[in-house]
Amino acid sequence: MKNFLNKKILFIICGGISAYKSLETIRLLKKNDNEIKTILTKSSKEFITPLSVASLSQGKVYDDLFNLENETEMNHIALSRWADVIIIAPATANTMSKLAQGSSDDLATTVILASNKQVYLVPAMNVRMWEHPSTRQNIDKLKNYGYKIIGPEIGEMACGEYGQGKMSDPTTIVNEINSYFFEQNKNKKFKALVTAGPTYEYIDPVRFITNKSSGKQGYEIAKSLSKKGFQTTLISGPSILNVDDDINFIKVETANEMFIETQKNLPVDVAIFSAAVGDFKITQKYKNKIKKQDGFDLKLEKNIDILKYISNHNSMRPKLTIGFAAETNDLEKNAEKKLADKNCDWIVANDVSNNAIGFDSDFNEVTIFYKDQKIKKENLTYKKKSEISEEIVDRIINQLN
Repeated sequence: MKNFLNKKILFIICGGISAYKSLETIRLLKKNDNEIKTILTKSSKEFITPLSVASLSQGKVYDDLFNLENETEMNHIALSRWADVIIIAPATANTMSKLAQGSSDDLATTVILASNKQVYLVPAMNVRMWEHPSTRQNIDKLKNYGYKIIGPEIGEMACGEYGQGKMSDPTTIVNEINSYFFEQNKNKKFKALVTAGPTYEYIDPVRFITNKSSGKQGYEIAKSLSKKGFQTTLISGPSILNVDDDINFIKVETANEMFIETQKNLPVDVAIFSAAVGDFKITQKYKNKIKKQDGFDLKLEKNIDILKYISNHNSMRPKLTIGFAAETNDLEKNAEKKLADKNCDWIVANDVSNNAIGFDSDFNEVTIFYKDQKIKKENLTYKKKSEISEEIVDRIINQLN
């Protein structure tokens, strides 16, 4: 595998005897002409010096959240945005515990929590610490949050004990980072479009028909696509969710606006229609606010079916067209019917009558129904929507390649 050059890498070193391996890792990364900035936690300076790190990285070394010079030159938000990837090596049990709880009491944890980039954790600790239930629970949490874990390996510890907990070799870490950039580079040729959130269909200037969709699953899919290198466009109905800077974000309100923007942003290689588009709109919107005493008849007409329209027009149809089905009953029957009726390639269905995985939840459980594939359906079990998105995008990459 080729080495990727000229990347911006933020390297965070925590306190542990394995910190000496971080120096060799930095040397190997620097050998590939990568630009490296480092953060040393307070305890890491008990094992290595800022001077040794600066000599190898040839970049700025940060160590104090409340350092006026550092915050004036590059505050923690800018530092988190600067990097192409963040590596924490060694990642101690203490630091992982803080990240799992969302704590940010120093520069390292503040930068990570403020970051929208992929974070790699390289754990190193005593075997008993690694096997402790609280550490295992924290690792599971961190994986759910989207952190990638490298190692630890099985071997002899500095303390003399033997088992899992040894920090991965510097070449293993560098190869893993190279794989990440290789995947990103490979996927840059792909364009992706995601629709998300609800739509508003106005009755008068202040009232509208909508649904309970928060857009969380669609936003997470767009985020995952972008992180994996796709040129990603997200078309969203009204939502309070944040969008990563790398994503081309288009905000709409009505189903018709979403349809127009979808057409404008084709062709793409993959389109994921996760938006909860209103099936109906008001035949004629009232110009002024309707007064209570006036009364009114609400006459509806069908909105255009965006998924069906795009799936059935060969001139604009993406190579892979994916629809979503939010069901309250007969999930399998309704999803299979939708797959046939819409002429799309996949339907991702979930049961929104279950509050644990329904609208506005951070968790989901979905079944993917495939058209013209040996496997007709596949269940992605209960987990965070961010992790569901990773699994869906991995399958998209496999299909496109």
